[in-house]
Amino acid sequence: MNPLFRKEIFQLLKIAWPVVLGQLGHVTVGVADSAMIGQTGTIPLAAASLANSIFILPLVFGIGIAYGVTPLVANAHGQSDLKRLGRLLSQGILINGFVGLVLMALLFLLRPLIAYSGQQAEVLELALPYLGILIASILPFMLFLSLKQFAEGLSDTRPAMYISLGANLLNVLLNYLLIFGKWGFPELGIMGAGYATLISRIIMLFGLFLYLLLHPNYAPYRVDLLPRRIEWERIHRILSIGIPTGLQYLFEVGAFAAAAVLIGTIGAMPLAAHQVAISLASISYMAASGIGAAASVRVGNAAGRKDPIGIRRTGIAAVVLVLALMGTAGLIFAVFRQQLPAFYSDDAAVVGLSAQLLLVAVFFQFSDGLQALALGLLRGMEDVRIPTWIAFAVYWGFSLPASWLFGLHLGGGVVGIWIVLAVALSLSALLLGWRFHSLSGKALHAQLG
Repeated sequence: MNPLFRKEIFQLLKIAWPVVLGQLGHVTVGVADSAMIGQTGTIPLAAASLANSIFILPLVFGIGIAYGVTPLVANAHGQSDLKRLGRLLSQGILINGFVGLVLMALLFLLRPLIAYSGQQAEVLELALPYLGILIASILPFMLFLSLKQFAEGLSDTRPAMYISLGANLLNVLLNYLLIFGKWGFPELGIMGAGYATLISRIIMLFGLFLYLLLHPNYAPYRVDLLPRRIEWERIHRILSIGIPTGLQYLFEVGAFAAAAVLIGTIGAMPLAAHQVAISLASISYMAASGIGAAASVRVGNAAGRKDPIGIRRTGIAAVVLVLALMGTAGLIFAVFRQQLPAFYSDDAAVVGLSAQLLLVAVFFQFSDGLQALALGLLRGMEDVRIPTWIAFAVYWGFSLPASWLFGLHLGGGVVGIWIVLAVALSLSALLLGWRFHSLSGKALHAQLG
């Protein structure tokens, strides 16, 4: 193996493993929520699936906006521009705080419309108040992301990981206490899971804020932790990456959320099975997106140095890592497809249908991981507009109508909807991968003359 390529894989892993563990920690919270809520019954599990499917839409848009800071920070870090770095921190905090408030207000206003989505009355009765608690967690989470994405742009990924994992362990403990009413705490059921999420996200924010405030490496930026003025030009620069990135996530996650709503019209049992399978599939996806986030930082650094060879090398190394990761995940899903759903539910029908869905997930592991990686690579090159149109065409132009057609109209059911999603992920991976290959190749040829 070429020494430079081996070094690139090492550098990617050095940045990626804390991000991956942090991402997996967030997913683990969702897995723990679903597993613990599932022990209280199929109806609460279906309600959690419905609420999370709606809540995730504005949240991932906000996450995408927060991600707009990272490639700019990585680029400035590659040029050792401390002044620009501090301003990116302060303006990122302003943007994400404002976006968090807007998303909260929007969800509160739209929440009553869920009653007209065709879901079972028992599911709606639990989903609406649970969603209300989740909405309150958006602002602290967005502010946490402001600090996290800044630190990751500096390749400092471990603190956010440690804080996230600690808060996630607390979330699981609070789930146990509040869902089931242990140790003298009230038995709140699904609502207890919502309160646990809210508390853990507040603690994540304060933990990372204290780290940046006290660690000597961040001394040049402490004055920027409390923004003093609005810099419209810098805000526009961040949003020019953040908004398209948010839309990319919105289109993709929106397709899966719409799939959950469609499945919910079939019945509570298929919706519960979908929640189980998508929770498991999200574990490998988030790990791949963590590698994509690390690759975005490395590509941003290389772009700041005007090093197209480095950009290309990062892309190849990241593809190798993602293929190894997703191949392993697919093998696990295939071998343990009957055992894994049993951690979520003791309903034999839910477990059996979840196992079928995991077989579909085996086939879309590679495409899911590669499309997540390609988005990160292109974001590092600050190329976000064309990928946004690709996401719109694949997920809303193809996936949404095809899910309705094959899942409901032609009777394919939940399995048919999942097959459509697998095809959409494959199309996305192909188009985004070709986009990165084309852009990085042009940059390389331009430098070599």
